[in-house]
Amino acid sequence: MLLKNEDGKIKVLLQRRQNTGFMDGLWDLSCSGRVEHGESMTEAAVREAEEELGVTLSVDKLKFFTFVHKREKEWDLTYYNAYFVCTEFDGEPRIAEPHKCSELKWFDLDNLPDDLINDRKCALKAYRDGVHYIEYGW
Repeated sequence: MLLKNEDGKIKVLLQRRQNTGFMDGLWDLSCSGRVEHGESMTEAAVREAEEELGVTLSVDKLKFFTFVHKREKEWDLTYYNAYFVCTEFDGEPRIAEPHKCSELKWFDLDNLPDDLINDRKCALKAYRDGVHYIEYGW
């Protein structure tokens, strides 16, 4: 997730999902995705940022903040989501995958949209509260 400090407020970059088959139409954290075979979680974050946002991250600038053990009861799926924050990146974020993302916008961390995916809201609350592990959907 990308953050910036603007006017004394922390801003988080969100993207609106489309054509993915999962939570389309809702806001999601920027540069999220799967870890590919032979890839570390931080390497995946760097790759996803380039693919989705056209920005370059450095592994050593990523800071871990929480891990979510998530269950999607509707689809009987379990996810393990690691969340990292990055405040230093090269390039200007843009929609680099327009077939998967319809909108990209910075939001105040304390004023998030109502239509943000629920477990992402929990992850952002964990960031604010310094919580490093969450079980969601059990």
